[in-house]
Amino acid sequence: MSTRIRKAVFPVAGFGTRFLPATKAMPKELLPIINKPLIQYAAEEAIAAGLDTLIFITGRNKRAIEDHFDNNYELESALRIKNKNKMADMVKNILPNGIECIFVRQPMQLGLGHAVLCAERVVGDEPFALLLADDFLTYNGSGVTSDLVRAYKRSGKTQLSIMEVDGPEISKYGVVVKGEKKGIISGLIEKPDVKNAPSNLASIGRYILTPDIFNILKNQSAGVGKEIQLTDAISTLALSHSVEAVLLNGEHFDCGSIKGYVEAIKHVSSGYNFV
Repeated sequence: MSTRIRKAVFPVAGFGTRFLPATKAMPKELLPIINKPLIQYAAEEAIAAGLDTLIFITGRNKRAIEDHFDNNYELESALRIKNKNKMADMVKNILPNGIECIFVRQPMQLGLGHAVLCAERVVGDEPFALLLADDFLTYNGSGVTSDLVRAYKRSGKTQLSIMEVDGPEISKYGVVVKGEKKGIISGLIEKPDVKNAPSNLASIGRYILTPDIFNILKNQSAGVGKEIQLTDAISTLALSHSVEAVLLNGEHFDCGSIKGYVEAIKHVSSGYNFV
């Protein structure tokens, strides 16, 4: 198994029903935070961590994501004819040179674990990053994924990004069961009732996963919501003390909800130059 992390997986097949009718024809991952879509923020975070292969697990009506990361020579040319070179450069440089995008279709939405499993052939026998674009993260430095990559290089263990959540909101997340040693987790419970939450530590949408996750997912029964849950597979890995957690050093906005999306826009706009 390779120890270098080169690949990032982005599950983007969801319907985005909480944003209907806006997401009837437009992927929710292309919803903009000011002038940049959610998925681009996540892609840039992965690239900043040194990853060079971006794997998008897509579904029906998601072709616009592929178009966003593709070249648009007609638009670029039209902008340059009008001497709008700064805008043309922005269109041209959505992704830097040397970055490869791969698109894999998820035929049915059977849960996050199933989406991860769809990436197996492309990922192969390598550790990889998993980024959920719905989780919009702000950060001073190279990013949350960079923190996870560094932690993986130290121990070779699966890494989760976690944050503290107090009160009933904890029931919206996968919740960490603390291990005996600091940083090690012994389990992960998907969306527990607040009274039964094993801690106030919530797993958020950034992971470094080892390839043994695939065999676990293949042999795993459906969990909450009758879906293949990634949290269940991570809990299985945790039984062998091979899962660590890294506390989020930044701010988190749940852009899978309208409230979190609006709060993210407000946060970014507060420091935005509108000239």
